[in-house]
Amino acid sequence: MSIYAFDRGKGNFTTKYIFQFARILAFCFLGEILHVVLPLPVPASVYGLVLLLAALNFKLVKLDDVKEVGTYLTGIFPLLFVPAAAGVMELWAEMGEMLLPILVAIIPVTVLVMVSAGKTTQALTGRKKKEADNDAAAE
Repeated sequence: MSIYAFDRGKGNFTTKYIFQFARILAFCFLGEILHVVLPLPVPASVYGLVLLLAALNFKLVKLDDVKEVGTYLTGIFPLLFVPAAAGVMELWAEMGEMLLPILVAIIPVTVLVMVSAGKTTQALTGRKKKEADNDAAAE
């Protein structure tokens, strides 16, 4: 094994994923710090995601430095909700009394999230299509 095996582009398969995961964890940790320091009601994970987005936009972190692990984590995302769902099932008796207010809160928010995600996706795909059309017209 070379002394340079831990360089960004020269690491082996496992090392590359460990460093990508470490970069993502670093932003999660910075989000935790901001959550403690700032008196805003924003979850630490949101701070971390915003910091990672800003770092990607300002080219402080290259997309290739987090892409594979980010894609993997996005793929297993539903699995990460299983412990939370199991915890809700344990509290079902206590939640039975509050079922109507919970449903009144959850259903409109779910619809709002679905509509906003759909509109955002449509806007982004429309923008990419326009850019592709402009590139094709320029050639």
